[in-house]
Amino acid sequence: MLFVAHAGAPGARIDVNRWFQMRDPYSVLGVKRDAGADEIKAAWRSAAKASHPDQNRDDPDATKRFAELSRAFDVLKDPAKRSRYDMQREKADARKREQTIQQQREAAREAAERAKAAKANAERVMADLAKAEAEKAKADKAAAAAAAAKSPEADKAKAAEKPADKSTAAKPAGNGPSPEDVVSRIFGDTPEANAAAQTLRRESEAQNVESDETLVPEKPASLLDPIELISALLRRIRGKQPTTEKAPDLFVDASVTIEDLLKGAWVTVTLPEGRSVRFVLEPGVSEGHLVRLKNQGLKIPGMLRGDVAVTVKVAKDPSFSVDGFDIHTILPITLEHAVLGTTTNVNTPEGETEIVVPAWSGSDQSIRLAQRGLRDGSGTRGDLVVELRVLLWEKPDDKVTDLMRVMREGLYL
Repeated sequence: MLFVAHAGAPGARIDVNRWFQMRDPYSVLGVKRDAGADEIKAAWRSAAKASHPDQNRDDPDATKRFAELSRAFDVLKDPAKRSRYDMQREKADARKREQTIQQQREAAREAAERAKAAKANAERVMADLAKAEAEKAKADKAAAAAAAAKSPEADKAKAAEKPADKSTAAKPAGNGPSPEDVVSRIFGDTPEANAAAQTLRRESEAQNVESDETLVPEKPASLLDPIELISALLRRIRGKQPTTEKAPDLFVDASVTIEDLLKGAWVTVTLPEGRSVRFVLEPGVSEGHLVRLKNQGLKIPGMLRGDVAVTVKVAKDPSFSVDGFDIHTILPITLEHAVLGTTTNVNTPEGETEIVVPAWSGSDQSIRLAQRGLRDGSGTRGDLVVELRVLLWEKPDDKVTDLMRVMREGLYL
């Protein structure tokens, strides 16, 4: 059992294995893995309020659900616990991916061995068929020479006997393998294989009858075209071949800046195996978007090459933040500018620009500058959202203080 020391209580131990017996705390609280402490706390309060047993007296599962929320919040609210959980979860996910890869590699190896054995059997059968064909050709040549030496009366007698021989013409020649023999050599003596062989024999007999009616020399069932025979057997016994399985995808994160997104820069990411891949930030990519790099992932014999799935993470910026394709920034203004309005400059990722702050603007208001955000992939851009923050002066102002007092208490004469 794995224990780790609690950072805030020397000597105390935490059972990390217990964390993995419950559901993912991020999923329980409904937050992303990169959620901040305030977002986690807000999610906890909202979920706890909605799921509290006192608010759900008719729900027998309310207590269990509330306890699960409490355990999840207990893990994520403590930075030390959260860090250890994330580390152990990442290790567990890596082990699971490695196990999946090993299983797929083993399955591919076994499939390759089966294909190799089937190919060897097919080649052996093809050689047997070629040998039988050569022997039959030799026998036919000798029979033709003997027939040429016979009298016309003997030829007529032979022609009269031909209808009686139709029933035996479809039978395999004694010096060649029958369809059952061919099937058994390749696929073994199974009901499916025997059924396929019988079907092949019936088709061969039907073809021989048609050949007799059109006076075309018949072809014994044992001497079917080798390629046609193998193809027919594979179609009947194996059916449609399954699509080649694809190797698992590799999932990585890429940290980019707002400037990178605006410029459409090239980004390089390093894979777990040490190899690096590059991709360009196309329009329409923002925080949390998944960029899939086709056929640049794992290479496993006998399988299609996997992809690299890159999750874009926008690096924290002291002046800007990203929400979808909008860029947010904060503009501090004084009380007088908030009341009277002003014209001022604001910083953007592409330089300063002038904006007008309307009169009577509070901290709950914002100003949108259209087409100043990220490229959204449809030929347009998001907005630059300027959030206003009303600030007091560094030193108290007596006139403002007296005015606020009068507004609060009223004017007495």
